Amino acid sequence: MITDTHCHITCDELYPHVEEILERAKEAGVDLMMVMCTNKTEYLRALDLKFKHPELLKVAFGFYPGDAQDVTQEDLDFLRHEAMSGRMDVLGEIGLDYYWDTSFKDLQKDLFKKQIELANEANLPISIHMRDASRDTMDLLEQNAKTPVILHCFSGSLPIMEEALKHNMLISFAGPITYKNNKQGPANVAACPADHLLSETDSPYLSPVPHRGHRNEPAFVQATVQKIAAIKELDFEEVNQQIRRNFEALFGDEKSDGNSVDPSASLPPASSQKEQALASIPSFLEQFDPSWKEVIVSEEENAENK
Repeated sequence: MITDTHCHITCDELYPHVEEILERAKEAGVDLMMVMCTNKTEYLRALDLKFKHPELLKVAFGFYPGDAQDVTQEDLDFLRHEAMSGRMDVLGEIGLDYYWDTSFKDLQKDLFKKQIELANEANLPISIHMRDASRDTMDLLEQNAKTPVILHCFSGSLPIMEEALKHNMLISFAGPITYKNNKQGPANVAACPADHLLSETDSPYLSPVPHRGHRNEPAFVQATVQKIAAIKELDFEEVNQQIRRNFEALFGDEKSDGNSVDPSASLPPASSQKEQALASIPSFLEQFDPSWKEVIVSEEENAENK
């Protein structure tokens, strides 16, 4: 029972090998993954996979802050349609990123706020990307978010994490907590209550030790969970079970104990509605040119992955 709450397995780099990646994940004990989609093509691929593997996958879709200059009204209309459809489970990853470029902060903030408001309207949890933008991100969340929040691949300060915990946000940790020179990550893990933490790979990025130098994939989340368990001096399986409870509570699949995430903050579709949404996927996908399935893989990449 291992959970990867954030993986980009429908990106062009991983999608050509996705069935093998899923098989390796299952062999490693990873039996629940959330597929993160940052554009329409990735989302259509993820829906196709979700229909084939409904017990294995959840799907998140949202527009990444670095793409704020390119997101059109048509894109937002499509996101709205899907947020209301029941086919997606989480809206994300959304947020702010000032690391690469600070020249369009206002565009990022505007896109972020619109997507938070859409998640509120659709009663969907949100997954947050926050890089070199902690204060602005937290301010917008505290002012606008009304559904459960995941701080993905958290690398912020302890005071920011404590602030997030006061607002009942979930803190997700990835491969960097295993890196030798990363002191803040393990300190954050140690301070984070077990009932508010999650595990992720952010694959194909940020491979954990001992897989650094290799392309990341969901099977490797085991190493991150092992590190969390070691830092917190807890049993590996105990940590896995707690992470699963934390994640499932986002969707109303676990009852709150008063300290963990309260699923009443977000009202997901009832079981029959979820089944209807899942059943609608094939006919929905038929509306689109099947080119979303196609990825050109170089001979070098083919050789590398044999």
